[in-house]
Amino acid sequence: MGILVHSGTNVMIQGITGRLGSRQTKLMLDYGTKIVAGVTPGKGGESVFGVPVYDSVEEAACNHRIDASVLYVPAPFLKEAAFEAMDGGVPFMVLITDWVPLHDAVEIKEYARKRGTRYIGPNCPGIIVPGQTSLGMMPPSSVSSGRLAVISRSGTLTGEIALLLTQAGIGQSLAVGVGGDPVVGMRFIELIEMLEQDGHTDVVLIIGEIGGTMEEEVAAYLASRPHKPVISFIAGKSAPREKRMGHAGAIVSGGRGTAESKIESLKKAGVRVAETPFEIPNLAKQVLNAPGP
Repeated sequence: MGILVHSGTNVMIQGITGRLGSRQTKLMLDYGTKIVAGVTPGKGGESVFGVPVYDSVEEAACNHRIDASVLYVPAPFLKEAAFEAMDGGVPFMVLITDWVPLHDAVEIKEYARKRGTRYIGPNCPGIIVPGQTSLGMMPPSSVSSGRLAVISRSGTLTGEIALLLTQAGIGQSLAVGVGGDPVVGMRFIELIEMLEQDGHTDVVLIIGEIGGTMEEEVAAYLASRPHKPVISFIAGKSAPREKRMGHAGAIVSGGRGTAESKIESLKKAGVRVAETPFEIPNLAKQVLNAPGP
């Protein structure tokens, strides 16, 4: 069973009739994801690869149990769609959409806090529990079942590093991208807290990058209590100073958010940090094969 989703999770796709939404729906169905409904206003009564389409979340929820929603909705309409999902009682959302206005992201986060809704994104690749279910755009061919959890800010690196692990014979309990924007839903600390209680995860891999303070927050959290083994890789060590690189979240401020500050804080907390992605499989093997306490 996954910490957020699993093989029995009933999934709704908002924006299912769009080009990206329909294509990814087919790929998720092929992987075994239990997609029970789709929503596109004005397209109610249609179907996409056998999935019934409704005009609203309310209508979909009246006909199906909805455990999670994946949103392939254009940025100008994402806030309205996310609010509709939360008002419909959906407990978990995956916000794939990029270029979401910052004030919209802030309002989504505040509304989710009031509603008690968990979500990842925006600007995220989604979540996959190998062999069970996939919500979003994670490449299924990159992952394999195992006991190492991958949590990441980078969609591209998530798939690439999962593939390196798979090729080295190291399977994953899940892989999740939290999103690369300045304001996202679930942060690393929330996921680590959940993974501490997950009986299917032995080791956690954090894939971080420059900008923000999410990794430093994790380091402070890990330094203050016993925890499962954690390894990490921080991207962006060669990024030029005074330039914003990549994600909108990659902003360095007040000496925090640099690759150096993240690596230093994680090492002080006892986290083993890989210098390059190619070192991660060997580092993971060392930790997985280490004798228990």
